[in-house]
Amino acid sequence: MAGGRRAAGLALRWGCCLLLCCAAASSLEVSMPAVVEAEIGGTARIECNFYTPGNGSYTSISWFYMDRNNRVRLCRIAGSEILEENVDYKGRLSLGEDQALSISKVTVQDARTFVCQVGEGSHIMGENQTRLHVYKVPEAPEIVPSSGGASVQSSEIPEIARCVSRNSFPPPNITWHKNGEQLQPEDNMVKMPFTLTRESSGLYTVSSTLFAHVTREDRNSLFHCSVHYWLRGQRRTADSRRVNITVFYPAEHVKLQVVPSSALVKEGDDVQLVCEADGNPAPVFSFFKRGLDDIWHDLSSLADTNSGVLNLHDVNKSSSGLYRCQTLDLDDMRQLEKDVELVVNYIEGVRVKMEPPSPLQEGDSVRLSCNAHSPLSLDYQWRDEKGRKVAEGNQLFLSNLTFETSSNFSCKVMAPSVPGLEQSKQVAVAVQGKPRIVAISSPLYVRQDEVVNLTCKAIAFPRPSVHWNVNGTAHEYVENQHIASNLTVRVNHDLLRAGAMCRVSNALGVSEKHIQLLVESIRKDQKIPQSKGVIIVAIIVCILVVAVLGAVIYFLHKKGKIPCGRAGKQDITRPEAHKDKIVVEVKSDKLSEEAGLLQGANGEKRSAADQSEKYIDLRN
Repeated sequence: MAGGRRAAGLALRWGCCLLLCCAAASSLEVSMPAVVEAEIGGTARIECNFYTPGNGSYTSISWFYMDRNNRVRLCRIAGSEILEENVDYKGRLSLGEDQALSISKVTVQDARTFVCQVGEGSHIMGENQTRLHVYKVPEAPEIVPSSGGASVQSSEIPEIARCVSRNSFPPPNITWHKNGEQLQPEDNMVKMPFTLTRESSGLYTVSSTLFAHVTREDRNSLFHCSVHYWLRGQRRTADSRRVNITVFYPAEHVKLQVVPSSALVKEGDDVQLVCEADGNPAPVFSFFKRGLDDIWHDLSSLADTNSGVLNLHDVNKSSSGLYRCQTLDLDDMRQLEKDVELVVNYIEGVRVKMEPPSPLQEGDSVRLSCNAHSPLSLDYQWRDEKGRKVAEGNQLFLSNLTFETSSNFSCKVMAPSVPGLEQSKQVAVAVQGKPRIVAISSPLYVRQDEVVNLTCKAIAFPRPSVHWNVNGTAHEYVENQHIASNLTVRVNHDLLRAGAMCRVSNALGVSEKHIQLLVESIRKDQKIPQSKGVIIVAIIVCILVVAVLGAVIYFLHKKGKIPCGRAGKQDITRPEAHKDKIVVEVKSDKLSEEAGLLQGANGEKRSAADQSEKYIDLRN
C-alpha cells in the first residue's frame, strides 16, 4: 500500500514538471546567430529575437558574457533603455530598433560568448547565446633578402630571406615560394622556422626565415612569402614582393675576345682584350703575351685585374701575337685560361718613284709609280695638292709639263677590307725653266706727279728674282711658282718719256718687259659723261637763279624803276641804254654743258673759252 502511494507521488511530480516545460516552450522562443564576426576597432551587432505566442508579455532583457565558466552581467534592458551597464563596456553599448545590441570599438578581449535572456519579473522565460569572433587583417608581409648572399659551395644551409607580417588577429600562417612554387621543409635542404609574437595591443606579429641550399641556376630565381588568414569563413592570402638574392659560384668557363673585332684592328688603334668568366664573384684575372722565344710575358700590370680588361694603346705591327687570359678562383684555387690571336693590320713602305727623275723641263713627260707593303689587298689613288682625286691605280702619267703643272702630288694607299687603314706619300713634280712674264700693267694711263703702282707677274722654277729699272718701293708676293712684284712710284717727266722695265731672272734665264705710261687728257670734242647727281644739282641751281631774277624784277617794278610795256623789257635786256646799270652775274665752276644752261645779263651764252675743264680718271 505504501509503495503504491510513493509511485503515485512520483508520477504526479513528473507530470507537473512536464506541464511546466511545455508551458515554457509554448510561451517564448529566443533565436540568435551562432557566430558573429567583427573587425577590431569596429562595431559588433548581436541580434536577440524572441517570440511570445498568445500576446504574451515580458518585463526585461538581460545580457551576459561568459568569462571562462562564469556568467557576468553585461547589462539589463527595460523598454528602450540600457540599465545596469557593465563598467568594462560603459559607453560602448547601444540598442537598435529591433532590440539588437551593438558593441563599439571592439577589442581582442571581446572575443567571447554573449547570452541574451528574456524574463518576466524574476521568472526567466527564455535565453540563447552567440559566439563573437574578432579579427584584424594582417599587414602586407615584408621580405628582406639576405645581404650576404648564398654560396653553392656552402656546407651549411644558407639564409635566403626573412618575412614579417604585423598587427593581425588571430595569428596568420606564412608560406615560402620560389619562382611561384611553394617550398616545403626538407631535411638538410630547406628550413623555414616560424616565430609568433603577441604585442601589448593584443595583436600578433608573425615572422619566418627561409634557409635553403642554392645552385647556379638560382642566380635568376625569385623568392617571395605569403600570409594566409581567415575572414568571414574564407581563406585569404597576401603576398610580399619578389626578390632575387646574390648567389656565389665558381667559374666553369672563361672567354677572351678582342674589342673591336680583331679583323678590323689597324695600326694606331686603341684595343681592349676583354676576359670574362662565368663565376660569381668574378675571379682574379691575369694577362700574358707569348714572345718570339715561346716564353709568356706577364702583362697584368697593364690590365685591370678586377674587371678583366687589358688596354693596348696605339697598337702597331709588333703588337700582333698570341695573348692569354688566366683566372684564379680564390675560394677553391681553381685556375682557368683562354688564348686569342691579335692581328694588327698595317701598310708600310709606301714609296713613290718618278721616271725620269728631276729636273724636268717644260714640255717634258713624267711617270709616277707608287708601291707599298701590306698583308692585305691595296688600292691606290693620286691626288693633287688641293686634295682633288686626279687618277686611280698605282701609276700616274703626266705629259707636256708646264710651270702650271708643277705641284705636289700624293699617292694614297688604302686597304678596303679595313676601314680607315690608309697611308699617303707626297712627291713634288717641279718643272724648271727660265722665267715667263704672264701679266704686266702696260699700257698705263697716268697724270703728272700722280703716285701709281706698276705690276709685274711671272712664273718660273727655281724661284726667280724681280728687278725694276726705276726707283720706287717694291713689294713681292709668292704663290706656288708665281711671283708678283708691285712697284710704287711717282710719275715724272723721265718716267713718262722712257717708261719702266720689269726684269725677271733665275739660273736658267732672263725675261723682261716694258711698261708704257700715257698721259690722260680731255679733248675739246670729247663729251665728258656726267653723273645724274651733277645734272640734278645744275637744274636746282637754274631754278634758284630764275627765282632770284624774278624777285629782283618784281621789286624794281614796285619801286617804279622799271616801266611797263615793251620799252621796259628792252631796258632790261640792254642795260647800256640807261644811266643805272643793273647786272646779275652768276658764277659757276660746273662743266661746259652745265654752264651753258646759264646766261649772262646780256642774254648770251658764255663762250667755250670761259668754260672750265674737269679731269676724269678713266681707270676708275
